Amino acid sequence: MSNLSHFAPIRDKLGRPLKDLRVSVMDRCNFRCIYCMPEEKFHSGFNFLKSTERLSFEEIFRVTKIFSDLGISKVRITGGEPLLRVNLSELIGDLSTLDKIEDIALTTNGVLLKKYSEELKACGLNRITVSLDSIDPAQFIQMTGGRGNLETVLEGINAALSVGFKKVKINAVLKRGTNDDQVIEMVDYFKDQSVIIRFIEYMDVGNLNQWKLKETVGSEEIIKKLSEQWTLEPLDKNYEGETAERFRIKGSETEIGLISSVTKPFCGSCSRARLSSDGKLYNCLFASEGKDIRSWVRGGKSDEFIRDEIASIWKERKDRYSELRYNKKSDETNEKVEMYYIGG
Repeated sequence: MSNLSHFAPIRDKLGRPLKDLRVSVMDRCNFRCIYCMPEEKFHSGFNFLKSTERLSFEEIFRVTKIFSDLGISKVRITGGEPLLRVNLSELIGDLSTLDKIEDIALTTNGVLLKKYSEELKACGLNRITVSLDSIDPAQFIQMTGGRGNLETVLEGINAALSVGFKKVKINAVLKRGTNDDQVIEMVDYFKDQSVIIRFIEYMDVGNLNQWKLKETVGSEEIIKKLSEQWTLEPLDKNYEGETAERFRIKGSETEIGLISSVTKPFCGSCSRARLSSDGKLYNCLFASEGKDIRSWVRGGKSDEFIRDEIASIWKERKDRYSELRYNKKSDETNEKVEMYYIGG
């Protein structure tokens, strides 16, 4: 391990520390969710990355280690669908050996979770989040572009719980007129299980989903719906910078979280850097351009050089897109990196 513990945590122009790294390992997905990879845009002829263009596991490990020297303690593996990456558990196992990394999480659509849960637990993965936007079978098929099977995803969640993952998170993106009728249904289905349900406001990540502000279901509206059914008790944040507003259903252990990037932006506490599967570094989920880290890794640059360059990039960071969007309150948007490419 590198002996760089004497480096002070680096902060950006707005005083935000670098704490978390989200690593996309795969740009492909076996779903075509309407808000992320709509079928009409991501058809059979779409040019995804070639395998040689994606960072290898060895390169991801090296870059993550450099980031850990700069202060990150949490890593989240994303996609696309990360479980499409062959032998992913080998990467997670390697990352788990980094003594400065305290938490490794995975975001998945869950369709391959039954197959891989046991080895994911054995290799050192700490947490799992499943993207699931509806428990209505017909609606689920519609939202996944005709490619999803709800029963397979539910079996995957149960498999993850059975091998010892605690409190699997369920992330549901609510789009008005599409699945906003699922708030009560999803909580009612999962409330007696060892899961955390999180509702996410539909956001303008990328441009291909043709986002409209009127299609966003705000968190206050969600809370109102839930409060008509149950008494909600607010919970303290688990850690500084946590994005979810957390509640518990009174008299139960059921936790519900709300992520309100549109109506209650949390740019001021964002501590996440994002690495695309082809090695571009993004300082914001809504960024338009990334810095090519892969060229340094494959071009013979030293760890010290890469570390110093990443530190310089973060120190110049001043992104706060969601706050600026909130102030405009319009559908006007910039050209941005797509969700499938950068991960959620």
